[in-house]
Amino acid sequence: MEQFFLLLFLALGGSALAGGVKVVNQGDEALVETLGKYNGRKLKPGLSIVTPFLDRVAYRQTVREQVLDIPPQQCITRDNVSISVDAVVYWRIMDLEKACYKVATLVPAMENLVRTQIRSEMGKLELDQTFTARTEVNEMLLRELDIATDPWGVKVTRVELRDICPAKAVMDAMELQMSAERKKRAAILNSEGERESAVNSARGKAEAQILDAEAHQKAMILRAQAERQAQVLKAHATAEALQILTKALGSEAKAQDALQFLLAQHYIEMGATIGKSDSSKIMFMDPRSIPATLEGMKAIVGDQSLQSEHHG
Repeated sequence: MEQFFLLLFLALGGSALAGGVKVVNQGDEALVETLGKYNGRKLKPGLSIVTPFLDRVAYRQTVREQVLDIPPQQCITRDNVSISVDAVVYWRIMDLEKACYKVATLVPAMENLVRTQIRSEMGKLELDQTFTARTEVNEMLLRELDIATDPWGVKVTRVELRDICPAKAVMDAMELQMSAERKKRAAILNSEGERESAVNSARGKAEAQILDAEAHQKAMILRAQAERQAQVLKAHATAEALQILTKALGSEAKAQDALQFLLAQHYIEMGATIGKSDSSKIMFMDPRSIPATLEGMKAIVGDQSLQSEHHG
């Protein structure tokens, strides 16, 4: 009988000793209550001793960052479109005492709070804005949730909306709208391309006509300059011829006869030039100039014959 009580005492002692030794893992914290009352004792990572049968670990939780996955939920936008939204929230416990005693069930309370805030923010936006203003919505949710969870000793570090899915009917309408927009943009680009092509073609033709006109103008100028140069040279040649004839004939009367001869020669050359053209032509000459011209030619020819006989 004594052995039985001894074994019972040893068992109770070992159980009490084992219950008095507590080990807290790294990254975790624990709260200790004495006779059901929390007196501010907190167990840090490592080995700790508590009083058996009087003290107990009331709350043990990690103080590392945690992830709260929010499942898809239905929301209504400002333009009365039903969408499904899910999110992920990153958070950590900053005050273990508040997390234990300020809220009964921390994780469900946070999940319901996040859902409520998501519905509230989505209700402020139209459907198109929910896709373009995702960053702004994330920042708004982070700010609101951080303020709401501060009394619970929780710090919300990040909020991310993952998927925003409208209803199937809305998706079909959006696809039709996008298809129409793409066709519209394609038609606009095609018309702009055709317009640019027409403008470039017209500009090219105008520039070609301008270049052709400039080339024609330059050709006419060069032709006129050449004709003027030819006339100047011809005039110089005629003047030199007159000077030679005047010097050779030696008298003013005979020089006038030589001038009439040159004019008659000029008329003959002009008639030959006019005769080469394909159009109809009529050439008039002053009859009074013909006898004088002939007399001048005779005088010149006779004078040259006399000079030849004299030299002979």
